[in-house]
Amino acid sequence: MKPIIFVLFINVMCLGICNADNKKLEMNYYHKSCPSVEKIVKEITWSKVAADPTLAAKLLRLHYHDCFVRGCDASILLDATPTNSGEKTAIPNKSVGGYEVIDDIKKKVEQVCPNQVSCADILTLAARDVVSYQFGRSMWQVPTGRKDGRVSIASEALDSLPSASANFSTLLGQFQDNNLDIVDLVTLSGAHTIGVTHCTLVARRLYNFTGKGDVDPSLNPNYATTLRKLCPNPINRATILEMDPKSSLSFDSHYFEALNQHMGLLGSDAALMTNSLSALIVRKMQNPHVFLAFFGRSMKKMGGIRVLAGGEGEIRKNCRVVNA
Repeated sequence: MKPIIFVLFINVMCLGICNADNKKLEMNYYHKSCPSVEKIVKEITWSKVAADPTLAAKLLRLHYHDCFVRGCDASILLDATPTNSGEKTAIPNKSVGGYEVIDDIKKKVEQVCPNQVSCADILTLAARDVVSYQFGRSMWQVPTGRKDGRVSIASEALDSLPSASANFSTLLGQFQDNNLDIVDLVTLSGAHTIGVTHCTLVARRLYNFTGKGDVDPSLNPNYATTLRKLCPNPINRATILEMDPKSSLSFDSHYFEALNQHMGLLGSDAALMTNSLSALIVRKMQNPHVFLAFFGRSMKKMGGIRVLAGGEGEIRKNCRVVNA
């Protein structure tokens, strides 16, 4: 790597981790009011992931979809009401799961520490712990003190969440709107190293990319052939695909290796290779130690997006409904 490019990369990396906006939050916020909360969250989360490894991707996505709409306030957890559909019902969230895990954790926490711990903090801690389970230790620290929001609007989720087909400039703009930068964009996209999606989200790339029955030329030809076999036309909406080929249950840097071979599954994955600096960061993230270190930093930064704290918001008794 040329020295000047390397220096630029390091400087940008610093921008991605040095300005995390967690000023309203504290480490060990519950050390007096609920000292066992992190232990409770970890034990329940780890037991759930041990029984169903697919929950790791679901809970990560749940946290991400929460934070990008109104900030990390657990608004995605609110059930619809007769007068409000809520974020949970928005099209991008219809395939989101893991709610029942948060319910189980909240129930136990309320038994031990009633009216003390927010659903927003529980979700943020659980997102850390689903990744940590594979490694047997906490992979990053989570400052706490978030409060729960009282508002959840489906249209805001539709407007705020990046699309699976978004191009690079759109993705970066949406991340920058949340005080996240290009390093966070690439790093947090690495969450696609686990989980699955459906053939419907890649059908256009496989069969009609420019409206002429063609394949996306940025897709690795051999991978495209494999995908077309897995997703024959007409598309079966129920057919699922691994986000990270042959590595969808292991949290590792293989996703970035796949990107460098033009095997990013979604259009938004492939978009990371269309910008020179983003592509450079992708190459650096192939090192598992680099990826894991920066993933924790970017998750901590994302967990501070527009948090409610102090006298803002509330601590819900039930994560699915606002307090009466």
